[in-house]
Amino acid sequence: MSSQIKHVIAFNQLYEELSQRFIRFAKSYVMADEVAEDIVNDSFMYYWENRQYIADENISSYLLTVVKHKCINCLKHQRLEQEAKNRFQYLEEWELQLKISTLEACNPERLLSDEIQKLVRKALLSMSQQTRDILIRSRYLSQSNKEIAAQLGISVKSVEYHITKALKILRVILKDYFPIWLLYIQN
Repeated sequence: MSSQIKHVIAFNQLYEELSQRFIRFAKSYVMADEVAEDIVNDSFMYYWENRQYIADENISSYLLTVVKHKCINCLKHQRLEQEAKNRFQYLEEWELQLKISTLEACNPERLLSDEIQKLVRKALLSMSQQTRDILIRSRYLSQSNKEIAAQLGISVKSVEYHITKALKILRVILKDYFPIWLLYIQN
């Protein structure tokens, strides 16, 4: 019988004798049958691949040391995964809390008011000077059409024309806010 075959038979006997004990040992730490079996099988493979460098005196002790180190590596890896998961969970919780805080601090009326005011300013700037002046006098200064006509030296019909023209421009620009924009034009 060749020495190679003797080594294989000895290895198989060693595996049969120790593997189940080592699997129970590994499982007591890693808690999963498949992981414990993989650790023990990897440990035996490591031994087989490096057997020429290992003294034959106490192979079972050597193998148990390899199993122990592989269990430690597995547990360290699990810890790193758990820490990463916890960090990710912390970030998710932080992001969720940020969203809640932002929404709680959000004043939709104020946001809407600012947005509408910007659009109204944009609309006013797009109007001719006379149309803008008449709209401001009518809606912001609460002057009557007759008062505006007298102050500007134009007819009441001209005032009405410019107000209609201004309201059309505002209606187009504020189409998405139509019910609300009336509040700002009336003020």
